[in-house]
Amino acid sequence: MTRSVRWVTACLIAALAFTASCQRNSGRPENTLVIALESSPTVLDPRLSTDATAAKIEGLIFNGLVKRNDDFTLSPDLAESWENPSPTRYIFHLRRNVKFHDGTTFTSRDVKAEFDFISNPASKSFLRAAFSGVQSVETPDEATVIFDLKEPSAPFLDTMTMAIVPAGAGADFAEKPAGTGPFKFVEFKRDEILTLVRNDNHFDGAPKIGRLEFKIMPDETVRTLSLESGEAQVIMNPITPDLLPRFRENKNLSVVTAPGSNYSYIGFNMEDRLTANPAVRKAIAHAIDRESVIRHILKGLARPASGPFYPAMAFHENDVAKFDYDPDRAMRMLDEAGFADPDGPGPMTRFTLRYSTSQNELRKRIAEVFQWQLAKVGIGLDIRSYEWGAFYADIKKGNFQMFSLTWVGISDPDILHYMFHSSSLPPDGANRGRYVNKTLDGLLENGRVTFGDERRQVYSRAQKMIAEDLPYISLWHPENVAVTGRRIKNFSLGPDEGIKSLKDAWIEGQ
Repeated sequence: MTRSVRWVTACLIAALAFTASCQRNSGRPENTLVIALESSPTVLDPRLSTDATAAKIEGLIFNGLVKRNDDFTLSPDLAESWENPSPTRYIFHLRRNVKFHDGTTFTSRDVKAEFDFISNPASKSFLRAAFSGVQSVETPDEATVIFDLKEPSAPFLDTMTMAIVPAGAGADFAEKPAGTGPFKFVEFKRDEILTLVRNDNHFDGAPKIGRLEFKIMPDETVRTLSLESGEAQVIMNPITPDLLPRFRENKNLSVVTAPGSNYSYIGFNMEDRLTANPAVRKAIAHAIDRESVIRHILKGLARPASGPFYPAMAFHENDVAKFDYDPDRAMRMLDEAGFADPDGPGPMTRFTLRYSTSQNELRKRIAEVFQWQLAKVGIGLDIRSYEWGAFYADIKKGNFQMFSLTWVGISDPDILHYMFHSSSLPPDGANRGRYVNKTLDGLLENGRVTFGDERRQVYSRAQKMIAEDLPYISLWHPENVAVTGRRIKNFSLGPDEGIKSLKDAWIEGQ
């Protein structure tokens, strides 16, 4: 069977599936918005979840004490205001009469209970390291929370965006999560559908849309046909750029693009015999032609990255080691490191590396380009694509040589501690490559207790050190893309791919 025949067959099967799906869902309530997602959230408990899909949906169910705006400034959320009377004390004054979706009243007790849960090593919360600098949490009354810190903390206020759950939320909380957010959880059938409904009593006003259905559709062809048939009204990143002209020509659809702060990269296992070798990592960096991928595969919907921080961020450092496309230099570096090409330009490889990715078609296509580019310098790439949950689980376990992911929601430079500090190994952090640099550790610890220009200098040095050691190859900052039905109004993706705009979106005529 030819490739084109297989594609047509897949499309026909998908179309039949959609026809059945439309028939099954003909009784859907009015004022319902259907959003097609590539993957399910891993777990709907913000104390434990670490994937981007969960973060998007949790942003609709929960609130934090403070919220991060699209320009990355912070403003009140569950806290009406806060004080910072000393460098190590923060006093939060909470909103009164706010209800969780389960009917209980939000109080300072919930904040204290969440901190106690996160701080308990047995909970295995990824947030534990971020709160390690907290000395104590006091609740003098139901509307006041006092955090006393062990030392001044520059990123502390940013961590207060953490979503608050009710006190007493146990191990089964994710089965029926209850927050204070604009939408309430109804049901979740993993890998099928997740449903939310409007919270009519939200303290910041009820949403205009009555019901959200997140349909899980791993295959992009399926998501595309679902959108074009009207079964779904929204799809979003990742979208293969080749599809955008087709969507733009459809009078029933709207394409929305906006600059994004996300960061795509290749990560290495720093404990692997091959990828722990700096010469191997740097040769790979020189062998990859990012500009070509951005131009031909991503259709210009990204800009090259020199590190995790988007250029518009105040802490971005551009004067770092860069590894421009230079395959001749890559081959020399491999030769000098003792990895001679056994047959020169012939088909034999110096060595082969396992490259892990998800089953998303765009990511697999990019992996195949990397495979072709690395083959030109004598490196074999064994591409392994997995269902999202299995892929992400392997990455957290360190079961890879190379992988590619995208960081979402970078807002404060302290994220580097979570990414690269030697104490931030999973599950306490996201140093998934097991990168260890004690000098960098000291810088990242210092960055937490310094402010102003001194803090910028600390993170400038840290970015230069990371770029030189190359635990990550920086790829690009992708633009955010969403396609909606034309009746969907006031919807946009945040710089971090967030979908909180759904609170203020509406469906025309409903």
